[in-house]
This record gives sequence, C-alpha cells and structure tokens, in this order.
Amino acid sequence: MLLIQDDADGAGAVRDALVNSKDPAYRVEWVQTCAAGLERLAAGGISGVLIDLALPDIRGIAAFDRLFAVAPQIPILILSSLQEEDTAKLAVQRGAQDYFIKDHLNEFPLPKAVAGMVERAANIEALFEEKERAQVTLNSIGDAVISTDVEGRVTYLNVVAERLTGWPLNEAAGRPLEEVFRIIDSDTRETAPNPMALATRSNTTVGLTPNCVLIRRDGAEAAIEDSAAPIHDRRGQVTGAVMVFHDVSKARALSQRMAHLAEHDSLTDLPNRLLLTDRLDQAMALAHRHHQKMAVLYLDVDRFKHVNDSLGHAVGDQLLQSVAHRLRGCVRTSDTVSRQGGDEFVVLLSEVRHAQDATTCAEKILEALGEPHHVGPHDIHVTASIGIVVYPDDGTAANTLLKNADFAMYQAKDRGRNNYQFFEAELNSSACERQSLEAGLRHAIRNHDFELLYQPQMNLSTGQFTGVEALIRWRHPMRGLMLPERFISIAEESGLIVPIGQWVLREGCRQARAWQDAGLTVRLAINISAAELRVKGFVAGVHRILAETGFDPQCLVLELTETFLMQDSKSTADVLGALKDMGIRLALDDFGTGYSSLSYMRRFPIDILKVDKSFVRDLTADADDASVVSAVISMGKSLHMGVIAEGVETQAQLQFLEDHDCPEGQGNYFSCPLAAREVGGLLRQGTRHERKVTAPTS
Repeated sequence: MLLIQDDADGAGAVRDALVNSKDPAYRVEWVQTCAAGLERLAAGGISGVLIDLALPDIRGIAAFDRLFAVAPQIPILILSSLQEEDTAKLAVQRGAQDYFIKDHLNEFPLPKAVAGMVERAANIEALFEEKERAQVTLNSIGDAVISTDVEGRVTYLNVVAERLTGWPLNEAAGRPLEEVFRIIDSDTRETAPNPMALATRSNTTVGLTPNCVLIRRDGAEAAIEDSAAPIHDRRGQVTGAVMVFHDVSKARALSQRMAHLAEHDSLTDLPNRLLLTDRLDQAMALAHRHHQKMAVLYLDVDRFKHVNDSLGHAVGDQLLQSVAHRLRGCVRTSDTVSRQGGDEFVVLLSEVRHAQDATTCAEKILEALGEPHHVGPHDIHVTASIGIVVYPDDGTAANTLLKNADFAMYQAKDRGRNNYQFFEAELNSSACERQSLEAGLRHAIRNHDFELLYQPQMNLSTGQFTGVEALIRWRHPMRGLMLPERFISIAEESGLIVPIGQWVLREGCRQARAWQDAGLTVRLAINISAAELRVKGFVAGVHRILAETGFDPQCLVLELTETFLMQDSKSTADVLGALKDMGIRLALDDFGTGYSSLSYMRRFPIDILKVDKSFVRDLTADADDASVVSAVISMGKSLHMGVIAEGVETQAQLQFLEDHDCPEGQGNYFSCPLAAREVGGLLRQGTRHERKVTAPTS
C-alpha cells in the first residue's frame, strides 16, 4: 500500500494499523508529498493508495485529481478529517473507492476498509475484463446478436447485427425490438411473429419463422434464420431475451437455384422426369377424385441423330430448344411439357373428356413441329413420332403410363414416323423382354455370370490415382457383355438387386484386400441402391463382408443416390450413422440430378459429392451446367466434403475442373473401366495415368 500523508504521527498510526493486520497482511510505503507519490506509482508494484488530501505541495480535490489521472486503475482510499468530509465525498464521486475518517482510526478497523476497497476494485476490474472479452467475442463471430430486456426494448447489438439491421447500438438501445428488427414472411409478406417476445413469454428457445426475411432500416431485405432464447438472472427469473441470427440470402438463393435445376432440364428449362412424375401423380389423383381422364403423349423427334451428326451438337441443341418452345404453344397452361432427355419429350394433358382430345393435341403438335425451324443459317425440317396413353385405361401408376406411352411411340416409328399411335396392350412385347431379362438375372446369380471392372479416380491437383469405382458387368450367354443400364432397373424392381449388391460388395472388398496385401493401398467406391439400403440387416451384412474379406472399412466408400435421402429421413439417418460408425465413408452419387436440398447436406453424414456426368459433359458449352459444377465444387468446400467430377472426357473439361479447384475427377479421359490386373499395374506406377482414353476391357 502506498500511503501519502504529510503528518508523521498520523502516517505512523495508519501504517501500524495496516502492518499489524493479520488477515490480510499489508506492506506500507510512506511518502509525504503528492509528487513523491506520483513518482512511486510510476515505478509500479502498488496495489492500492491511501491519500490524505492535506499535502504540502497540493491540497484538496486537486491532489486526488492529479493522482487519479495518472493511475485510474489503482484503487484509492481518501483519509479525511471530519471537516474535510465533503471534499472526500467529492473525490469518491470522481473515482475514489471510498474515504475513511482519520478521527475514527481507533473506532473502526482500517484494514477492513482497505480490504474492501481492494476487493471492490478487483471485482470491478474482473467485471470490466469479462465485459470486454464478451464484447470482443460477440463482435468477432460471423453471426448477428441482439438482446432485449423483459419489456422487449433493445439492450445490445453486435457489429454484425448493426450491419444487418442498419441500426447502430447507440440509436437502437431502448427502442422496441419491432422497430429495430423488422421481419416478415417471404411468401405472404405479412409481419412474422416476434421470436424474442415469444422466448421471453414462454421461457423457451424459439426458432425463427421459416422463410423469414429481415427488413433493414433502409428497406433492403435479407433472408435470415436461427433462434432466440430467454435470459435469466441468478434467481432464474427471465430478464430479457437474446437472439442469434445470420444472413442466408446466398445459401437460400443457391438452394432455390439447385432445386430448380434438379427439377428442370438445363437445355430447355422444361420440367425433367422427376418433376413430371410428381405432376403425373397429382394429375392422376385429381382425375381419380373427379372421375375424369387424363392423357400422356410421349414424343420423339424423328432422325434427330442425323441433325446432330451432320450439323453438330450446337445446332442440335438449338433445334431441341425450338421444339420445346413450339410444344409449349400447343398446350394449355394447366398442362405440362417435359423433356425426358435426348430428343424425347412428354406432354401431360391434365384433363381430357375423351381420347379424341388427345388426338387433337397430337395433330396440333405434328403440324407445329413440321414447320421449318430456323436455327442460324439453317432451315431444319423435322417430324415426330408420338405415343398416347389415357388414364386410367392404360395404367394407374406414373411409371406404367410412361412405359406404355414409350412403347406406343415406338409403334408410331415402326408405322412410318410423323404420326401418333395409342397404346395397345397386346403389342407390348417389352413386358416379355423384361420377364426374359429377370429370369436371366436369376440364372446369372446362381452361376456367377457377373464380373467387376474398376474405373480409376484421380486427384486433379497431384495427378495421383486416389481410388477406383467398382462397376458391374453381366456376361450374358446370348447377348454378350451387358452394361448395368440394361439390367439394374429390372434387378431393383424384382428385388434381385440385394443378392447382386452383396456379391459386388464382397467381390470388390476381396479384390481391394488383395491389392492391399500386395502393398497397393486403394480407396474402393461401390454403388449401393435404395432397395439394398431398405433391406433389414443391410448394415450387419456390410459388417460381415468386411470381416470376411479383412478389408479396411476406412478405405471403403459407399455411393448413394439422392432418391434414398428423400425417403424416411429417420431410418435413413440411422442406417447412414451406423455405416459411419464402422468407419465407412459415404458419397452422394449423380449429385444435382435429384432434389439437392441443403438440409440433406447438413442432416446426413455425407463425405463426398459426385458431380453427375450430365453436367460435366456440357460444362464447356452450357453456362448453366458450368454454374452448377462450380456451385457444387464451392458447396463441397464450404461443407468440408470431397468432390469428384464424373464423366471427364476432354482436355477442356479437365481444364475447367482444375481452374475451379475440383479435388478429384473420373472418366474416360483418364481411363476406361479396367480389369483388376490392369488396375494393379496403374497402382504400382503410382503416377498420373496417360491422358488418353484407354481401350475398354471386354
């Protein structure tokens, strides 16, 4: 303690009182002038100051002011006579911790007063540091924070909240929350409920209204989301509320864009198969409810391949856009025109009284498409073949109607093209074909007529092969080597995909373990269908196969489809969680072709996104495809996921992916699917494979 006092007797009494104190004990340094006190303070090591304002070099409140100006952080106790008590009180008002009447030195314990002064100063300093730490923390986070008192008046905004609301704290403090934090529902444009008031009233954490939009002070809008929670005092009473929120405008716009792209064809912006199926289901339900009919027209542009081959794909794409435009002009706004892929389109007539209504539409379409299509310098003449089905006469399920309409379209082609045909069940030989393939699959399972090829995956930064994807082939005794596109859908519909999938997993893990035993570490990716994942005991089966083969689960990647994620989210999360607990990584295959909601990305433990080859194929010519690929790469980085671009076929595609920092690629540009022995050779090289298309293995 630094004692500043001119009176030697008084100073001795004060020093004796402090030095002789046992709890706590003090060491006292005594100086007689304010100047000496200031010099000692400058040397440091002082915990507190006791000052008598009657000093020889400066007196009264001026002595305290000079001392406090130099060391405001050090607690100061004023030693005062009864006559100078008013001056001592003034010093307390200006920053002194307390004052002590010298005349009462024998009546009141001075050590206790000093201890109280030091403790209060320490508490104030700790509180200030804690408040400063909280202030710095809240201003450093990326989220906005706003708090209110129990009456709903604003008490605090951090810098992010100031920016998002447009209100500085000094102007917002004390105002009603509704004035500073204006939120509306983006769909209805109605004022959204005040989450802070609800949190205070219900004493629970409250989430913001979905699709919530914040109106800034200047009228600008920002989509936000997050939650509000009540604030309690030490007795548990609600004293206000705090809300943490952040701007999700870009994420919401990206989600909406991805959702649109997932449901629409990128070339024509027509609904794709996914959206068509949804509208078909709705139209069938409505027709069933009102005892009405509806019709589906399946259309294929005749000899479109000749246009592509002779005039190029760019002209072919513009022709398809022209066809899409004319199809829209032939139907009502309540009808749907969809592109199924390639040169195939589907027209959904949501309400027809008689089959003749579909005939009228088909004739109108044939006439409209028959007019010359002006594409650049070319006048292109095309015709179309149309198959027609009527609900419920030709089917009561979307897949059935589309399949039967597709069959009817081929009948129209067989009958000379440029015409339409209604579905005739007795001519549907495709059912016989399906039955034949299903029987062949059962035989193939018993006789092990399947084999696996492996397509390498490359790190685009280092040029190293990072893994392989196992691809099944069926060596049919009559038809030769069949690609999975020919039989997987039949296997899924018949349930045969389960034993086939178990064989693929076991054989792939067995081969990968053999590579490992040869000193060749490799990541193995295997496609898993939704039908397999829904089977009870799937996770146990995977565990058993890994145990049998001895393959490291951390080197296994299971590729899932978005369709599976869209199903029962609870059971889906349980299955994926169990697989992750085993150390297996999960990839989302054909990303972007389904409903790629960001909520799925956050809800499920996905490790890798695989950009669908349909986007990679045209990314150098189609700005939309390029945007999707770039967005997926960025999304993968933001969500800390790996990204693999499928279907890399050209140097231009590879250059785009490298320019956009895509981590990995896969496709014929690096290597076609290879037999296991050829993959072993690549792994031994340990370097980038030659940039050329490797001949496929038969």
